[in-house]
Amino acid sequence: MNEKKTNTSSDKSILVMDAAAIRRALRRIAHEIIERNPDLNQIVLAGIPSRGNEIARRIAETISAIERVSVPVGTIDVAMHRDDVGTRTELPVVRASTLPLPLETRTVIIIDDVLFTGRTVRAAMDAITSFGRPARIQLAVLIDRGHRELPIRADYIGKNLPTAPDEKVRLRLGEEESNEGVWLVKE
Repeated sequence: MNEKKTNTSSDKSILVMDAAAIRRALRRIAHEIIERNPDLNQIVLAGIPSRGNEIARRIAETISAIERVSVPVGTIDVAMHRDDVGTRTELPVVRASTLPLPLETRTVIIIDDVLFTGRTVRAAMDAITSFGRPARIQLAVLIDRGHRELPIRADYIGKNLPTAPDEKVRLRLGEEESNEGVWLVKE
C-alpha cells in the first residue's frame, strides 16, 4: 500500500493503513492468537472502549470463521483505574465492563487500538483483576507506536509505527470500509 498525504488547514496527515491493510493485520493477529492458544474455548477477548471493542469483535469473527469456535468478547473499561484520574480537567466517561466469568482458567486477551505509553494497558489489567485472576493475560493492538513509560509489550501487533513526540496516530473504524484507516498526523 502506498502512503498517501492529505493536507488540511491545521495538519499534515499520512495514511499508513487503509481498510484492506487493517483487515489483513487483524486476520494475522487472529491467526497468531490461534497458534499461541491451543484451547480456544479458554480465551476471552476484552476490548478497551471504544475502538478496542470493535477490533475485538472483528478478531473474534475471524477466529470463528477459521476454527469454527465461538470466542467470547467482553468490554473492559479503564476509566476508574487510570493513574491520571485526579489530574484530568474532565471526569472520564465510565462504561460498564462485561467479562464472562469465571476468569480463573481463562486467558484474557486485552484488545486496544493504539499502544503508546502502556498506562491504559496497566489500567486494563487492574480492571480485569477486579473480576478475578485469569490464568494469563495477553495483549493485542492494531498499532504499536512506541514511547513506553511502563514495561509493557504487546503479544500481537498489527503494525509497528514509530512516531515522533509531536505526531499523533488517528484511527477510524466504521461501517463503511471506504472511511476506515490509520493516519499519522503531525500537529
